[in-house]
Amino acid sequence: MKACFRSANILLPKKGTDMALWSVVACDQYTSEEDYWQDVENIVGNKPSTLNIIYPEVYLGKDDERIQRIQKEMLTYTHKGILEESIQDGFVLVERELASGLRLGLVGMIDLEAYDFTPGTSAPIRATEGTIQSRIPPRLAIREGALLECPHVMVLIDDKKHQLIEPLLEMKKYFECVYDTELMKNGGHVKGYAIRDEFALAINDKLTLMERESDGFFLAVGDGNHSLATAKAYWEKIKDNLSDQEKEDHPARYAMVELVNLHSPALIFEPIHRVLFNIDFEDLYDSFKVYLQQEHMTFTDGDDIVFIDETHDIHMKLRNTNNRLPVDILQRFLDQYLENHPASDIDYVHGQDSVEKLAHVKNNCGILLGAIDKNTLFPAIAAGGVLPRKTFSMGEAYEKRYYIECRQIMK
Repeated sequence: MKACFRSANILLPKKGTDMALWSVVACDQYTSEEDYWQDVENIVGNKPSTLNIIYPEVYLGKDDERIQRIQKEMLTYTHKGILEESIQDGFVLVERELASGLRLGLVGMIDLEAYDFTPGTSAPIRATEGTIQSRIPPRLAIREGALLECPHVMVLIDDKKHQLIEPLLEMKKYFECVYDTELMKNGGHVKGYAIRDEFALAINDKLTLMERESDGFFLAVGDGNHSLATAKAYWEKIKDNLSDQEKEDHPARYAMVELVNLHSPALIFEPIHRVLFNIDFEDLYDSFKVYLQQEHMTFTDGDDIVFIDETHDIHMKLRNTNNRLPVDILQRFLDQYLENHPASDIDYVHGQDSVEKLAHVKNNCGILLGAIDKNTLFPAIAAGGVLPRKTFSMGEAYEKRYYIECRQIMK
């Protein structure tokens, strides 16, 4: 038996590449702040950068030619040697310096046959949030025909004993440092160490043992749920046309991710807030109060949910929730409300400052939420479901994974 997370062949930019320009933040961040991404473009200029091989989601539906440019750039980067297969059948130990401390990660790949985002699944790798099927097709169009994947997916392991990743920090003197750079736009500092040969074999063996002891639920997707669901959809689309042998070793069967220990002190669960556009604040707020009444709930002053716009700042603590999360209650209400208000729209925003900036635009409304206790994550999913979509974020937007490693997914 091989573990569902394992070693991979990993591509890295050639020596001499400016890594501070190469690395940009996950494409699903700053999705309502086009000026952020325009600033990144100005910083990068015409230098090699992952910006040229990823699709910032702020541009989804606005730039039909971007996919072709991305796929062409992937070919250019590999054919001109800008990207090289630096690690064969190994891992990268990631040291990310953040305000919360040193967050460690292990870059490898997961077997998509062991992953299922369906609520109630018994698969070893499970989603943490509900997957919106309509979000997959535009992302699938990006992955189809792409030579490479450059992932921002972070997967969590419930390693209370700190037995897998943390000991590697003490062994890093045996590993080659393959990158060491500051990250642009407040991203902190990151170092990566190549883990090869007998060290990689030992990690694979440890992963196999830990998966056997996991009672069937081994990993949870922390960041990048929809990106991983897209990789799964692509694999399901192509695998029926492959032979049994091809199915075993086709690179698209796997997806590269960074594995992080849920119990890392530097892994902070931040709330994901909501911003509504083209909205009548009074109607929205009054409708929510009616919804709470219908659900036999009450509220007092508190910080479970905070509604803000140009002139309002209303704080609510929910009562009689029957142990439901405030984000669950709010999201169910918003789904109903927006269905009846098709002219309005919603975005899910990381960081209170970004919410306040957007909320003070006319006809916008920001909704701030509190964070959940991360120790409830695995038990909640193991109970047979997923959390409401956009329940939590692992850190602020600038603390998300920055793209560095790549992997070939086309034969």
